[in-house]
Amino acid sequence: MPAFSQEEMAAALAAAPEHVDDPECPYDPDDAQAVEAYWKDAIVSRSLPELREKIAARRRGPGRAPLKVPTTIRFDADVLDALKASGKGWQTRVNETMREWLKTHSPT
Repeated sequence: MPAFSQEEMAAALAAAPEHVDDPECPYDPDDAQAVEAYWKDAIVSRSLPELREKIAARRRGPGRAPLKVPTTIRFDADVLDALKASGKGWQTRVNETMREWLKTHSPT
């Protein structure tokens, strides 16, 4: 049984405002194209097992960039503080720096 009757749904829709102004919304909810573009890649499921299956099917396949591998590395506190102070993306910059270093220090 639906949570709301058709009459209740009709009354709610009739009472809804013509325009929605939500500064926290990542798209203009009154722009059908913006709504469609935002939700284009959304995963919709009716159960947790179905959701897990859909997420697993979306994982990177062959030919895509390799996934990052989580690891633990120890830095001196001042080094870590400076890296973090450089702002968002500091781990990516450390990765890129290490990749460049390997080009000149690799044993091959």
